[in-house]
Amino acid sequence: MRLGVLVSGRGSNLEAVLRAEFEVAIVISNRPGVRALEAAAAHRVRWVVLQVSDFADASARDAAIGEALSSAGVDLALLAGYDRLLRPSYFSAFGGRTINIHPSLLPAHGGAGMVGLAVHRSVLDADDVETGVTIHEVSADLDGGRIIAQSGVPVRPGDDAETLAARVLRAEHRLLVATLTSIARERPEGTPRASICGRGSAPAAPECTQ
Repeated sequence: MRLGVLVSGRGSNLEAVLRAEFEVAIVISNRPGVRALEAAAAHRVRWVVLQVSDFADASARDAAIGEALSSAGVDLALLAGYDRLLRPSYFSAFGGRTINIHPSLLPAHGGAGMVGLAVHRSVLDADDVETGVTIHEVSADLDGGRIIAQSGVPVRPGDDAETLAARVLRAEHRLLVATLTSIARERPEGTPRASICGRGSAPAAPECTQ
């Protein structure tokens, strides 16, 4: 299974994927100079920067992203900290599946503005006792695609957004590797299998145990 990874920042989830030795065919960033590109270069993975300023508009840029994935023979695209909504032109250009990892238990704390520490502040403001990680298919609706896997993370007394984010990030890495392993094993053509990992009464897969 050949992966394409879209990034915008530090790329810690990309690094988790690379450490797990998945086949990453290409890394695409919408921003130059981000740490994720350094990780790609260190692992000798092809990378490219596609900024909206280099195209007529965002739709043209998103079409170029899809075309780059298709040209690289990507089976499954992963949004790993990618901070832009993909437009219909992307889905027209790339026929494979696209998945995203989100740092909450969707549908809670998803949608517009729910990125980075804003997600964890929202969890704390809501006095939630549990948050977590969701991996879902990407659709035209922000954070609205079919849920593939989730893993719960406890909110502890005294947590602030930063401490909660660090705990959730560790869960992101575990769940991402476990889910990609499952997809590669059971759907080598890149079609995700629905699964729930480590929530409620559902037994956690060994790869997802916290």
